[in-house]
Amino acid sequence: MSLSIETDRSLKSFNSLAVEARALRFAEARSDQDVIDALAEAHRLSVPVRVLGGGSNLVLTRNVDALVLRMATRGVQIVEDDGDQVVIEAEAGEPWHPFVLHCLELGLSGLENLSLIPGTVGAAPIQNVGAYGVEIKDVFAGLTALDRVTGNIVDFDLQACEFGYRDSLFKRQAGRYIILRVRFLLHRSVNLRLDYGPVRQWLQQHDIQSPSPMDVSRAVSAIRSEKLPDPRVLGNAGSFFKNPIVPQSVAATLCERYPDLVAYPQTDGKFKLAAGWLIEQAGWKGYRKGDAGVHKLQALVLVNYGNATGKQILELAQEIQEDIAKRFGVQLEVEPNII
Repeated sequence: MSLSIETDRSLKSFNSLAVEARALRFAEARSDQDVIDALAEAHRLSVPVRVLGGGSNLVLTRNVDALVLRMATRGVQIVEDDGDQVVIEAEAGEPWHPFVLHCLELGLSGLENLSLIPGTVGAAPIQNVGAYGVEIKDVFAGLTALDRVTGNIVDFDLQACEFGYRDSLFKRQAGRYIILRVRFLLHRSVNLRLDYGPVRQWLQQHDIQSPSPMDVSRAVSAIRSEKLPDPRVLGNAGSFFKNPIVPQSVAATLCERYPDLVAYPQTDGKFKLAAGWLIEQAGWKGYRKGDAGVHKLQALVLVNYGNATGKQILELAQEIQEDIAKRFGVQLEVEPNII
């Protein structure tokens, strides 16, 4: 067996919140066989398996009494090409943003609005990550995963993934499937999504009249860099709360009380509220308690100023949730996975 398994490994460098926690066992999978071998070894040792991608959507509140398997597989290939539509496949361990840039450099559009999102390709479908009007489901062509219940390697199409807002079958059945590789349907023709004002404003400010997909990627990257701290500098897990979706009646009541409320109508008649706006209005922006805090520029982001524990960050999140529920009657849902 080529798989190397370590004992009592620190996970601080493997989670973007930079929280200190230790793994009972740790291994990096660089092939499908490594994944199979890791599962077999965990079974022999009678320990559970926790799969880790980029660690950018994770809060570790304790040491992990499991074999932590970090997906480190690499590889990108075009599997279908009809001239305009192209299906491109990436291994689960590919870092997300470099993969997006690679597709753009190949002249393939569709992922530009998802630029600069941290994490890996394999983790993206679990949360159905999205930004600036585009979600994974909008560009999804399929994925291959290992079913830990049956031991089979299976393919999933769009319908089978049951994607929802920051949700999927893989999130609801956490631990059952290990995503091995993901396929995306991209285009050589350009059909840009410029629904969000900040993106259009950035392009206008830079006098870009006929933007290319790469221009949109640069705009999104610049906007995200202004709003979100670099986890290499300040530990964070990106947006910590989902934007709540509420009935029209709730949104209307809140709009009467708060005329500046940020709310987006949904196709089903409901409204998506900006969680960051709610948190900022409640006075949490820039708040700090020890080394756990709310980012001074983006209220949706909780940060680790140095030595905060995952438990301390989660306790801060719970305080915010309780306050928002009391003030606005709206329940905020935590977006990262909690261990």
